[in-house]
Amino acid sequence: MALPVVAVIGRPNVGKSTLVNRLCRSREAIVHDQPGVTRDRTYQEGFWGDRSFKVVDTGGLVFDDDSEFLPQIREQANLALAEASVALVIVDGQQGVTAADEAIAEWLRGQAVPVLLGVNKCESPEQGLAMAADFWRLGLGEPHPISAIHGAGTGDLLDRVISFLPATTDNEEVEPIQLAIIGRPNVGKSSLLNAICGENRAIVSPIRGTTRDTIDTTLEREGQTWKLIDTAGIRRRRSVDYGPEYFGITRSFKAIERSDVCVLVIDALDGVTEQDQRLAGRIEEEGRACVVVVNKWDAIEKDSHTMSAMEKELRAKLYFLDWAPMLFTSALTGQRVESIFAIAAVAVEQHRRRVSTSVVNEALQEALRWRSPPTTRGGRQGRLYYGTQVATRPPSFTLFVNDPKLFGDTYRRYVERQIREALGFEGSPLRLFWRGKPQRDAEREQARRLSRGG
Repeated sequence: MALPVVAVIGRPNVGKSTLVNRLCRSREAIVHDQPGVTRDRTYQEGFWGDRSFKVVDTGGLVFDDDSEFLPQIREQANLALAEASVALVIVDGQQGVTAADEAIAEWLRGQAVPVLLGVNKCESPEQGLAMAADFWRLGLGEPHPISAIHGAGTGDLLDRVISFLPATTDNEEVEPIQLAIIGRPNVGKSSLLNAICGENRAIVSPIRGTTRDTIDTTLEREGQTWKLIDTAGIRRRRSVDYGPEYFGITRSFKAIERSDVCVLVIDALDGVTEQDQRLAGRIEEEGRACVVVVNKWDAIEKDSHTMSAMEKELRAKLYFLDWAPMLFTSALTGQRVESIFAIAAVAVEQHRRRVSTSVVNEALQEALRWRSPPTTRGGRQGRLYYGTQVATRPPSFTLFVNDPKLFGDTYRRYVERQIREALGFEGSPLRLFWRGKPQRDAEREQARRLSRGG
């Protein structure tokens, strides 16, 4: 059963994201002393007492201005309210009632969702009650003095919040598959998320850096529960100023770390750039399953050979992701968007797959029959005795040999290719560890001692 939703609403810079982090005991929401940092609606899971719920953070509401992003922020707030069991309106107790607060109160009175009023920045218990009393005139019920930074009053507020939440069942929920949408700015990540969800889940704009928070969305596809993580566009480090964009990119890298599978979005018009290569390298380095999605395919003039020719060109530049399936999509038209889940589900399955030692060694013996290990100029030849899978996520193998130094990069890549050809693992990186046999080392040590007379 889906968790009930608590929507956090308010004008800019009243401390909504700070409160969300406090309620969810996290630091996921970006907090910065600058208006308009939060734009999309972002979700985190919170709990109080014996109740679990989702908290959705929204951008600062402004009704008398239609400049950059403000209409889209209002739309995101509307969508948050539509799914919420209760709206938590946050105001600034130190500033008192403002015209913007009154506009939000008037707007909320036309909504069907119950409303609770939290008066933030009331660090002093004595002065807090007096500061909160001024907000009775908004007509939103009792004002609750709180301090999001220090946590004062948040427990009493949560007691009121959970009283509005519907009862939940005790059914154990299956852990969702974490899918992170990764890419440079303006490759269409948020458009892709919106196309998947069938709604404006994220604000889309040609302006770089529109998405700042990581945006989590839970949905059902392919008989699985998925948590989609839309991330901020990742630019080169020297192009990023310290501030909201820096924090957004940091969270994007963390999204890669906590994901089961990454969807690396490439712009079909731009092709693979140096930054795309760096992101691909980061995904491989973290050992995550991956699907390469080439977006904006509708904008390419094509014939029957265009797709195969472009795939060959793209893979030549993404050679270290040669194991990742590639899909050509259009977020604008929806072309092949739903296919992402079927391909990603296979990649996740392969990422978690374990193969018996006997099957691994059948593949290794076949590789040895086709190509023997190299021999040094001194006549020493590498010997590959056996291998076994030692881990999953990603699949990892230890190969026992006479001396790892006798196996150069070329032969190691050959063995990995042969394992893939024999055993699959499409969509997942592999880890191969080359180990000298312990008994061989012991024999050498014993020979040394005998030669020394010991």
